[in-house]
Amino acid sequence: MFKLSALLVTLLFSAAASAQTFVYPAKGQSPEQQKKDEAACHTWAVDQSKYDPANPPPAPAAPPPPTGATPGSGVRGAARGAVVGEVVGGDASTGAAAGAVAARGQSRRQNNAAAQQQQAAASSQNTAGQAAYQKARGACLDGKGYSVK
Repeated sequence: MFKLSALLVTLLFSAAASAQTFVYPAKGQSPEQQKKDEAACHTWAVDQSKYDPANPPPAPAAPPPPTGATPGSGVRGAARGAVVGEVVGGDASTGAAAGAVAARGQSRRQNNAAAQQQQAAASSQNTAGQAAYQKARGACLDGKGYSVK
């Protein structure tokens, strides 16, 4: 569920941040003046948002391939499984094997989930930077007498 919500939020922010903006010279500014004003507002927006669309941060790296279970998880699972196997069925070796397999599988899932969460957080941070830049640029141009949509 977390993955789906993070993906949906990222997509919504991406669409909003990457949407093309149109700048209309509402006070009759010349094309030359508009170019100067847009350049000045770009510089100001980069300073304010700490995000430069001409130089975006690198895309989040793909999560590294699964490296397996956390060291020691199989041993801990085997110990727990042996205790349960001895108490429940009188066979500690079967319980130990089952416990080791279950613990290593859970450890892998947790490692994969952590990597995916880190990637989603990096992507969300980049999207927030884009949105902040667009908002700052729009505010600057609006202050200089342009209509920004």
